[in-house]
Amino acid sequence: MAKQEDDFKKVISHAKEYGYVFQSSEIYDGLSAVYDYAQNGSELKKNIREYWWKAMVHLNEDIVGIDAAIFMHPTTWKASGHVDAFNDPLIDNKDSKKRYRADVLIEDHVAKIEAKIEKEVAKAAKRFGDAFDKKEFLATNQRVVEYQEKADSILKRMGRSLENEDLADVKSLIEELDIACPMSGSKNWTDVKQFNLMFGTKLGASAESAMDLYLRPETAQGIFVNFLNVQKTGRMKIPFGIAQTGKAFRNEIVARQFIFRMREFEQMEMQFFIRPGSQKEWYEKWKENRLKWHLSLGMGEDNYRFHDHEKLAHYADAAADIEFRFPFGFKELEGIHSRTDFDLSQHEKFSGKKLQYFDPELKENYVPYVVETSIGLDRMFLAVFSHSLQEEELDNNTTRTVLKLPAVLAPTKAAVLPLVKKDGLPDIAHKIIEDLKWDFNVTYDEKDAVGRRYRRQDAAGTPFCITVDHQSLEDQTVTIRHRDTMEQQRVAISELKAIIHKEVDMRTWLQRME
Repeated sequence: MAKQEDDFKKVISHAKEYGYVFQSSEIYDGLSAVYDYAQNGSELKKNIREYWWKAMVHLNEDIVGIDAAIFMHPTTWKASGHVDAFNDPLIDNKDSKKRYRADVLIEDHVAKIEAKIEKEVAKAAKRFGDAFDKKEFLATNQRVVEYQEKADSILKRMGRSLENEDLADVKSLIEELDIACPMSGSKNWTDVKQFNLMFGTKLGASAESAMDLYLRPETAQGIFVNFLNVQKTGRMKIPFGIAQTGKAFRNEIVARQFIFRMREFEQMEMQFFIRPGSQKEWYEKWKENRLKWHLSLGMGEDNYRFHDHEKLAHYADAAADIEFRFPFGFKELEGIHSRTDFDLSQHEKFSGKKLQYFDPELKENYVPYVVETSIGLDRMFLAVFSHSLQEEELDNNTTRTVLKLPAVLAPTKAAVLPLVKKDGLPDIAHKIIEDLKWDFNVTYDEKDAVGRRYRRQDAAGTPFCITVDHQSLEDQTVTIRHRDTMEQQRVAISELKAIIHKEVDMRTWLQRME
């Protein structure tokens, strides 16, 4: 656990040092759980968003995108259930005065059990070498099986208690597991209570006439209330999907783990409208499709896993998370939910307007069922960034810090470096910049020795460094260096665009899903 904490601290430090993420309002001592994306971070975030949008909207003829407003009529949130049921179970420690989410305390306890399993697997893999069968080991090793049964039992009990709103049993579980306050070590807990997560605000010119509103806690409802508008204007036939990205807001009392859990965050969601009765088939299809999208980025199949929900939301008949191995363990990255017809039926009821589809094949009207895919853009950013940050031992007994971002997502695709700041080399470098900037985000770097510039660009995540030297004056060639392998090759300046394009083209990366 100590190593995990150290690794995570390095991620947070690196994100600031290289212009990815800053604490919001830092000069005023910051604002808890609110962050700003800096010059490199905003580019990486934009690239992740575009990678999702291309795969979800542009490559699917039956999915369109919208951009719904953050402010919505307050009855929206009554219909959706957020006013009455959008709560987190909170517990206070009487000695430290710290507040925690009860379910997160329990999940963190389970994560420690899972860490023991990983340790046993690592020991066995080292012992048996190439003959090691991980799947068989997990199924047959008595100690590992007991660990897994214990973890599953804890999560099932917690899920059952939360579903039944038995908060007394949630507290009992915390006490039975001997869970202590992470800050003080105290086990002196209050009762568990529910806390609504929505931010309230007002709309109007004066306090007397102002309407009470909420900042949206999710983007999905903006899709549901526009279902009929999109279906009719787009002449969409079921099955079809509506996607959007955008900000959402939750008054997280126990926001933590950097940008993993924030009060202002961004979602990338798609609601897929289908015939009632076909939800199981589409649910499985979207689970498979979304995992393929993640794997297309090449961050390793072992770093992902599905977690089927024990506790289902009131609107769902099936739900699963794609979990990613963050520096602090496996945590939810994306959710796939079979939402039945709950949302449209609720909005039909509260608005008094019909939200139905006439199916020309069945010759009948019905309220469509929905399968949802929902991923946190900020969590995806953290997954990509934390996985990419590596320290490598080099042959000359030195180390380098390198941010091996998937090239398609990297903020800057290439840095152009004149070997010296004279002899006309900067002029050639600037001409290369002028040509490449129409197709890629590129940068110019002339400060320090070229070796130090390479290291700086490695740490910033730039896939290519292009060095202009005196030979460039003679034959119009340059040295192009690859970040991940550090290999260098001599190429014609005229070939640069094609070389970079081959490595960063979205089409090349997304075709891995096929």
